[in-house]
Amino acid sequence: MMALIMFATACAVLMLGYPVAFTLAGVALAFAFFGDLAGVFDLTLLHAVPSRLYGLMGNQTLLAVPLFVFMGHVLQRSQLAESLLESMAEVFKQLRGGLGVSVAVVGMLLAASTGIVGATVVTMGLISLPTMLRHGYRPSIATGTICATGTLGQIIPPSIALVLLGDVLSSAYQQAQRELGNFSPDTVSVGDLFVGALIPGLVLVGLYILFIIVLAWLRPDILPPHPRKNSEHHPDLHLWRDLTPPLVLIVTVLGSILAGIATPTEAAGVGALGALILAWQRGKLSIAVLADICRATTRVTCMVFMILIGATLFSLVFRGYGGDDAIHELFSNMPGGVVGAMLVVMLVIFLLGFILDFIEITFVVVPIVGPVLLKMGVDPVWLGIMIGLNLQTSFLTPPFGFSLFYLRGVAPASVRTADIYRGVVPFIAIQVLMMGILALWPELATWLPDRLYG
Repeated sequence: MMALIMFATACAVLMLGYPVAFTLAGVALAFAFFGDLAGVFDLTLLHAVPSRLYGLMGNQTLLAVPLFVFMGHVLQRSQLAESLLESMAEVFKQLRGGLGVSVAVVGMLLAASTGIVGATVVTMGLISLPTMLRHGYRPSIATGTICATGTLGQIIPPSIALVLLGDVLSSAYQQAQRELGNFSPDTVSVGDLFVGALIPGLVLVGLYILFIIVLAWLRPDILPPHPRKNSEHHPDLHLWRDLTPPLVLIVTVLGSILAGIATPTEAAGVGALGALILAWQRGKLSIAVLADICRATTRVTCMVFMILIGATLFSLVFRGYGGDDAIHELFSNMPGGVVGAMLVVMLVIFLLGFILDFIEITFVVVPIVGPVLLKMGVDPVWLGIMIGLNLQTSFLTPPFGFSLFYLRGVAPASVRTADIYRGVVPFIAIQVLMMGILALWPELATWLPDRLYG
């Protein structure tokens, strides 16, 4: 019970607003010392902390985090979204709901380019929300579309969430296989999750677009069409001019991973260099801008790794109290077996998404439940994509969804918070539908990695 009490204590302290990294480490150390005084915890377990931290320092996979963050900030400062949205909107103007479709497509491209949810939502909110409102879109539909498409960076590679999930699941899978007596298991990599997320991510975008088009046909009063104006400009030419550079960058980064030419870390380095070239070509790169980008990248990277250090200490003490055995026993005796265990884990992650960021959930919850589920025969790639979709859904859920806060910060005063909450409801339903589809057809996540990597 001490392990479960420690977990509940950490969640309670986090809800009080204390920093995540120091909360995890502080709660873990407090329970370790009090447990030692009570004679129920062995402090010699903490001798493993230096070796674990050294393992983090030498982890090549985690090098992809600062590189992808840097790439995302460079592309954000290059004002790529503005040009793409203007060209897309011009091309889709004759389609009912064409502006909404344009926002969804641009959001998908930004997700595949930057992978940073906050930056995408804020950028799209500043650029597309005034345009959608000016063209007669109902505020709830406009804000819901922006929030939903802005979160695609959680599931569409190269996603920072998938990088972190891939590293954690790799360790969890090896631990589960060792406990099952397999001391030479196949490895699970970040590249596997990248490949596995492609089809579910594209299906999700397709569901978003289908919903917007159907709603526009049924309710043209809230998603009005706008005929293309006569102009000497050729929108298709402008589209290809604005679309080609980011597409080349996306194909270079993801294509090198899919083809097995580069690891995700190496591809992240290529992407960072490509983003710099793209920003320089667009005339948006200067010493001052580069300094701001480096500072922003350093802040995000420090936050991620401080949380990772705190979570490492927390998981060590949690296991010292036998928490992993308690979780395994709980899941093994649960009605429904693997299905029941998966439902409980998905529900817990969904609820924790109200109060925790995806980084904390990845580093705290997944190392606890991951080995147990993998020992029960769950496919690691499918599990990673399901968790990724679930974490993406938590970004949209009122009242604490992070995307809602990001958009509220840049939306005009005429847009009420209730409009934002109401607008994301159908997209949350689409997210849950996508999770159900993936649960019924796991091949959506596992087929492509099997075909590429056997």
